[in-house]
Amino acid sequence: MKAVWYDRNGGSEVLQYGELPTPSPGPGEVLVRLATSGVNPSDWKTRRGSRPMAFPRVVPHSDGAGTIEAVGEGVDRARIGERVWIWNGQWKRAFGTAAEYIALPAIQAVPLPEHVPFDAGACLGIPALTALQAVLTDGGVTGQAVLVTGGAGSVGHYAIQFARLLGAAQVIATVSSEEKAAHALSAGADATVNYRSEDVPERVRALTRGAGVQRVVDVDLSSTAALLPGLLAHGGICAAYGSNGPDATMLFGPAIMRGIAIRWFIVYELTPAQRSLAVETLQAWLRADLVRHAIAARAPLADCARAHDAVEGGRHIGNVVLDC
Repeated sequence: MKAVWYDRNGGSEVLQYGELPTPSPGPGEVLVRLATSGVNPSDWKTRRGSRPMAFPRVVPHSDGAGTIEAVGEGVDRARIGERVWIWNGQWKRAFGTAAEYIALPAIQAVPLPEHVPFDAGACLGIPALTALQAVLTDGGVTGQAVLVTGGAGSVGHYAIQFARLLGAAQVIATVSSEEKAAHALSAGADATVNYRSEDVPERVRALTRGAGVQRVVDVDLSSTAALLPGLLAHGGICAAYGSNGPDATMLFGPAIMRGIAIRWFIVYELTPAQRSLAVETLQAWLRADLVRHAIAARAPLADCARAHDAVEGGRHIGNVVLDC
């Protein structure tokens, strides 16, 4: 099968494209012929060494979509021919979705509704489930004012939609340009704040009539942490799923006086109960055609290195997907 892999950490030049043996499904597994593979920031960060290599050779990417071609022992043969999307394809595994085939536990191949295209299916495992966990956790956002940082990003675009679907009273998004503001507004945001030219806490307080938001869905806690006491209402929570720096600090006094909390999570490590709730909720919305996807660019699998560079460089507004 055609595949992309790397055998050492480094820049995109370490990515190799060529032939690897086609895997076979083991007990409890399915073999998926991949149509698409999603490229996420975690893919290039991992390749660059954010985590030590656990295997001598890694086929990257955790997200993808395709069709089940074979099943292992213990898996219902009726699943053969089923369209599926994938989560945690490469998490703690050597072989991800940057290939023509992947064999993985059957539970990690979720039925993809017929009307949902494969390119959208490649955006669900990390961006959509991260966004959904951020708005579902700790009681959800019904009736709340929500701030989504990086509202034009892959996760942010879904988080705006999902906050709306879960009954948020107000959704605000931070952005860095007029183009990104338009993208966030099209997803359902009530207002945007340009973090490069505006005082974000001051603008958020104005938009919420001085109350602050009950929840912040945050992409970069290293930048946002210090702002949280000025953003959150009393007892508010920040659902933090990312950080561009290794440290996140805030003043103790203002934070404790507001009684704010930070819920840290990583989408790869959701509990079975969290994963089940998120997948079931997302599946219902997909079946009802309530979710909009933002595919910014598509490229052939052979152009994986250039796709990694594009995601790392932030060249696109939306998701980058490879055709397998």
